[in-house]
Amino acid sequence: MAKAAGVSQGTASNVFSRPEIVREEVRERVHAVAKELGYGGPSITGRLLRAGKVNAVGVAAIEPLSYFFEDLWARQLMAEISDICDGRGAGVALISARSDERLDWNVQSALVDGFILLCVEGGERLVDITRQRQLPYVALAIGAEDQSVPAIGVDNFNGARLAAEHMLGLGHRRFAILSTMLSDGHFGKADEALVRQAWYSTSRDRALGYWQALQEAGMDPQSVPIYGTLEDETSTHAAMAQIFAAPEPPTAILAMSDKIAMYAVDWLFRSGRDVPGDVSVIGFDGVPEAAVATPKLTTMAQPMHEIARLAVDAALGETQVEGRRVLSTELVVRESTAPPPAK
Repeated sequence: MAKAAGVSQGTASNVFSRPEIVREEVRERVHAVAKELGYGGPSITGRLLRAGKVNAVGVAAIEPLSYFFEDLWARQLMAEISDICDGRGAGVALISARSDERLDWNVQSALVDGFILLCVEGGERLVDITRQRQLPYVALAIGAEDQSVPAIGVDNFNGARLAAEHMLGLGHRRFAILSTMLSDGHFGKADEALVRQAWYSTSRDRALGYWQALQEAGMDPQSVPIYGTLEDETSTHAAMAQIFAAPEPPTAILAMSDKIAMYAVDWLFRSGRDVPGDVSVIGFDGVPEAAVATPKLTTMAQPMHEIARLAVDAALGETQVEGRRVLSTELVVRESTAPPPAK
C-alpha cells in the first residue's frame, strides 16, 4: 500500500497512527489509495502484540463456560475480578478449557497479558499448556502436588475447624457433614477412607478440619455421618433425607459450601423443621446470596476481593505470587446458627 501511494512504509504508518505529523495532501493520497485497495489501516491486534502488552487477563477453567455464571463461588470471584479490571481499565477474556482438542489453541491464541486458572485440580494439562505460553499466570484452588505452580487458596482445614468450633461453642453435640464433591460422580454416605483418599483436596481438607475440632471436643469424628453431594439440590436433598431418617438426627449441619447449606435449609423448611430453632446450619465461602437468604446464613467467608486482587496483579505481570499463597477465612455469624433446642 505504501508503494502504491508513493510514500515510505514509515509515512504510511504515521498516516494511521500519528496523522498530525503528516502533511494533509500526503494523508489524503494515502487514504485514497488505501480505500481503493480495501486497506483499513494497521491491525490493532498486531500493534498490541508488537507492543508486548494488551492490558487484559484471561480466566480459564476446566469447567464449561456456564460455570462462570452458574456457580455461586465462581460468579462472585468473576465479579471481583471484573471490578478490579474495570478500575484499571483492563479487559477480561473467558477461555474455555473444557475441550482437550481445543485447549492448546484457546490458550495459545488468547490475546491477554496473563492467566488466572480457576479450580484446576486435576487440570495439570491446563497448567502445562499455560506455562508454554510463557506469560504470567496464577492458579486458584489447586490441589496438585507441584509446588512450583504459583497458587492462591484459602486455609480450608482451619476454616472448617473454626466452623465446627462455632457450633460446639453453641452447645451442639449431634452433627452431620454435607460435603462438596469427594470424587467425580460420587454422592451419598462416605467413610473415612473415601474422605482421606478424596480426589478433591478442598473437600478432604474441610472434612479433616471439622474432624479435628470434634476430636478436640472429646467426640469421635467417625460417629459423625458425612454425605457427599454433587453440589446440587437433588443430591443435597437426598442426603438430608437419609441424615434425618436416623433415630437421633443432628442438631447441627456443617456444609462445605454456602450453596449446599442453602439447599439443606430449604429441605429442612420443607420437612417442617425450623432453622435455627430445630437445626443450625453453617456454610462455607461467603457468597453474596448467603447474606440475603432466609434465614441469613452463617458462613466461613473467603477473602474474595483479596484473592481477586492478587490474581489480577499476577496476571497483568505486576506482583507475582511465589509458590502457594494461603489466605485465612473469617467466621461470619448470622441467623442460621443458635444453641440446640432444649431437651
